[in-house]
Amino acid sequence: MTQISIRRLAAATGIDTRLLAMAGALIVIALVFNSFTQGAFLSPRNLWNLAVQTSMVGILTTGMVLVIVTRNIDLSVGSVLGAIGMFAAVVQVQILPPDVWWNTPLTILCAVAVGITIGAFQGFWIAYRAVPSFIVTLAGLLIFRGVAWMMTEGRTIAPMEENFQLLGGGLRGSIGAFWSWFLGGLAIALVLFRIVASRRRRHRYGFAEKPLWGDLLTGGLWVGAISAFVLTMNAYNRPGTQIPQGIPIPVLLLIGTVLIMETIARTTRFGRYVFAFGGNPEAARLAGIDVRKLVLLVFVIMGILAAVAGILATARLNAGVNSTGTLAELSVIAAVVIGGTSLAGGAGSIAGAILGAVIMQSLENGMVLLGLPSAMQQVVIGSVLILAVWADVVYRRRVA
Repeated sequence: MTQISIRRLAAATGIDTRLLAMAGALIVIALVFNSFTQGAFLSPRNLWNLAVQTSMVGILTTGMVLVIVTRNIDLSVGSVLGAIGMFAAVVQVQILPPDVWWNTPLTILCAVAVGITIGAFQGFWIAYRAVPSFIVTLAGLLIFRGVAWMMTEGRTIAPMEENFQLLGGGLRGSIGAFWSWFLGGLAIALVLFRIVASRRRRHRYGFAEKPLWGDLLTGGLWVGAISAFVLTMNAYNRPGTQIPQGIPIPVLLLIGTVLIMETIARTTRFGRYVFAFGGNPEAARLAGIDVRKLVLLVFVIMGILAAVAGILATARLNAGVNSTGTLAELSVIAAVVIGGTSLAGGAGSIAGAILGAVIMQSLENGMVLLGLPSAMQQVVIGSVLILAVWADVVYRRRVA
């Protein structure tokens, strides 16, 4: 009876039942950690920091979804992130002149260009030379970690320009209360507009409409979630002041990335081709899709996103550090799998991957607050990954 009610609710609201289950799991995780940390986990300060920490992994997950949907894998994202982050530090500190307005923009452009090059390099070997992505990206994991070390012979490069540091959320790297509410209001208006536009479009073309209460519930949930998020970000004040921090710049970049990648995956021909290829590669070839170019572009996108994440990591640390991004690929892949992307290809969700990233970072954050040793943290995260894949297998069997 409960399952039928949940399915009816999901059908009426258009919400994926898996996302509902993941949201419920996240709430349980938050409440458990908050209880064991005497309220520290759900404090405004920790939630603000958790949002910033999730940004880097979240940005990478949006690209990893497309990679895994095409039946590939990218084990090199952590090393690419670290190498590009170190490259950005070297360019800004050792090559470009300081105290000029174009230092930060040019550093970002150079980093993104390197990300495109690395993505194209790996995509070429996978798509045009038929080397398995596991091997190519495993080699990339080793190569680019070594490149990061060779660029500076293991030295840390610091400090970064103040404008560059803003990208990491440091030095007032947030937009304050007013602009947070302004963007929150725009987001709420956009959600309500899309709901109304969807009902009108369905009515115009004679499609079955969702129940009015379902759209009202969906809109209410979105309005509540956006309002709660803005309130939480504004509840944390800048150290030593009563001025609200507002939404951090890294989180804004994550939101922008999610919107762009969701649009690419859902509404563009490229996105449809990605899922078609992942579902049946041979049929995609026979349908005339240039599958080699498709895979190449997927890895180029992954390279761009790794560059963005590398910039954020370096900006947050205020330094180029050789260990940046170590084992990040595991967190990213785990988040994507937890989010419902099938390792067999053809099925995946960017929204689910972001929720998976929040769950992964919440687990890591909570265990740090509890003071668990890093070895135990790895055991827990590895166990969660196994359980997530098992749950995915069980779910797909029942759906089939």
